Amino acid sequence: SFGQIKAVDEVSFDVKEGEIFGLLGPNGAGKSTIMKILVTIIKKDAGVAVINGYDVEKQQNLVRKSVGIIFQDPSLDERLNAWENLYFHSKFYHVPVKEIPGRINKALDFMSLSERKKDLVINFSGGMKRRLEIARGILHTPKILFLDEPTIGLDPQTRKLIWQYLLNLRDKQKLTIFLTT
Repeated sequence: SFGQIKAVDEVSFDVKEGEIFGLLGPNGAGKSTIMKILVTIIKKDAGVAVINGYDVEKQQNLVRKSVGIIFQDPSLDERLNAWENLYFHSKFYHVPVKEIPGRINKALDFMSLSERKKDLVINFSGGMKRRLEIARGILHTPKILFLDEPTIGLDPQTRKLIWQYLLNLRDKQKLTIFLTT
């Protein structure tokens, strides 16, 4: 609830490992609120929420380590280059120091951004920024990837490309994908 407004009420669902789960609904239906509760950004008023066997209130750090998040609004640092954005994220998620360069290069390769790794993000197209955000979201090898409106504002060709990347990632890593749209 937000004051007198009940954003989410009586919601129940289960998502299986490796599944693509879509939370659908009109604007203001509570989709982003549910996602923010599940990734421990906001607290729920009541009920139980468990991610990868971890309680979202009692085991927040374990939940955060096991999820990747791509927000609806861009959250990259445009003053940094692609590699620096991923490096910062890897430090934030305590990726072992020896593994950082390899993971960054692998994520950039996977998202077809290796040739642009030293370019400032401010010079990236919208689709490139979205792919970099996905690379950032998978860098610490989460079990679940949360995507809030993952292809909003993208052209059909970029949208298709991003879905190809996500399906490939799901198949390679047995990744669970939770999206709102």
